[in-house]
Amino acid sequence: MEKSNENQSAYYPDISIFLILIPFISAINYHLTYANIKFNGFLILTFTIDTVTGYIAWFFTRKLILYLDIKLPYSKGIIKRLGIQLPATTVLGLFIISFLTELTSFIAKGEGAPLDFYTIDLIIIGIWFFFINAIYLGLYYYNQWKKTEQKIAREEKLKAGGFIVKVGKKDMKLDFDNLAGFFIDTDYTVAQDANGKKFYLDDSLEKVENRLPGDTFFRLNRKYILHRNMISGFKRIENGKILVLLHKNELFPSNITVSRTKAPSFKRWFRPNL
Repeated sequence: MEKSNENQSAYYPDISIFLILIPFISAINYHLTYANIKFNGFLILTFTIDTVTGYIAWFFTRKLILYLDIKLPYSKGIIKRLGIQLPATTVLGLFIISFLTELTSFIAKGEGAPLDFYTIDLIIIGIWFFFINAIYLGLYYYNQWKKTEQKIAREEKLKAGGFIVKVGKKDMKLDFDNLAGFFIDTDYTVAQDANGKKFYLDDSLEKVENRLPGDTFFRLNRKYILHRNMISGFKRIENGKILVLLHKNELFPSNITVSRTKAPSFKRWFRPNL
């Protein structure tokens, strides 16, 4: 249950990648669209304009991808997500580039962009947007894999260390498999082993939660954290809540209510392979 860095983007390090990549894309586009390239002031000016335009288009494309992460996450279906994301980001990016190109052309020459901008340049740029989406998709799944690996490593480290409690002047290590769970007793947090022995702790239940392997223990509510072996199942009750059913025991209640907001995460924890 140790918490990872949740502030890190799901696409890290996309910003660094595209800050470097976009000038290279502009250079390739420049090579493909201009016949006679000479290093002069015109080249520097047009290359700079193209690169800045690319940065602006990428900025808003990235905003759209992050918006879709909220409204239509990959977990709801990658085919559906990509079916919306690919055309939406391409259309948005091409619109921004077209608008800025027309605006720049009008300011510089008093007329719109030439026809070959729409028949050649935009087609090439459109292909780049598929490449950009592929990078974002790859970064997303790479970061998901990395988080899973880090979580597994943390869980193994926690399990190896056991749970340390103070008994008098001694520090004792309790094996996680011998702990039935934790609960609040008045103002104290209590660790309960499978044999019924209680250990009163100085830490809050929240701090205890961060010291436990998340695949083995789950915090059901403000009062209880239980070992997986204590739980026999659950049933749905009113308003999206669930009632967690416990194996017959003399240590905890026979069932414990889990709130509507916590119910989905409990179901995923209880049925990890579904």
